[in-house]
Amino acid sequence: MSKTVINSDKAPAAIGTYSQAIKAGNTVYMSGQIPLDPKTMELVEGFEAQTVQVFENLKSVAEAAGGSFKDIVKLNIFLTDLSHFAKVNEIMGRYFEQPYPARAAIGVAALPKGAQVEMDAILVID
Repeated sequence: MSKTVINSDKAPAAIGTYSQAIKAGNTVYMSGQIPLDPKTMELVEGFEAQTVQVFENLKSVAEAAGGSFKDIVKLNIFLTDLSHFAKVNEIMGRYFEQPYPARAAIGVAALPKGAQVEMDAILVID
């Protein structure tokens, strides 16, 4: 099976030894996105703004892969404070329609660059 590197200049550039996403067959494995503004490579301020930025970054990578949020089958959410979970659900409702993807929400001690939220996803594109 061939693998294709997916890259979007509308999402933050990779800041390590990884790709924004890899497409294998009709499946796309998206790397974790933190709330970096792709133009400045700086974190946006505030939890809601950070969550929106992460969704926008994921959206840009999904589109670069030829997909959309409708193609996400699995979403992982990493939070430094699980008390923000209700806000994540509210914001997620702006981006997704039923049937919703499978999802995990995981509390973590810290995220890169001091982010409060990070997400990764798996897409299946027909």
